[in-house]
Amino acid sequence: KLFYSSKTLHYLLSSSLLKKYNTAINMPPTIITPSTTAPITRHLRSSVTKSEALSLYRDILRTAKHFHWCDEKGIPWHCKLRAEARKEFEASKEEKDPLIIARMLVTGRECVKEVQRKFNDADRKCWERIQNDVNRGGGAGVGGRQQ
Repeated sequence: KLFYSSKTLHYLLSSSLLKKYNTAINMPPTIITPSTTAPITRHLRSSVTKSEALSLYRDILRTAKHFHWCDEKGIPWHCKLRAEARKEFEASKEEKDPLIIARMLVTGRECVKEVQRKFNDADRKCWERIQNDVNRGGGAGVGGRQQ
């Protein structure tokens, strides 16, 4: 688990969780500190938290479906990732502390974005390598042999 200072947690929350909802009703961002947990408790237990968690879960599933290859046992990675995400969300379902819930949501969102970024970078590099091979006139077929 990642642990943030209260300043960093406030910044992350205001930029990712609360920004989306506060701009819709033109409210300033909510400052979350340990001394203000009573009002935020109601807010984070509301449907906003549930919809944010559901949105994160759906993003995880969308990202996982791009992992088509199999592990050493022949099980597709997207199946393993979906099962692991489900297990993590089920285990976190009973959490009541709003700061821990917010930390899990922010950390989960950051992890999904990082995986997506790395996957897209690797995909882009593969396509660039294919284009370079084609532009060099290699025309190599399967196994690197000329056709």
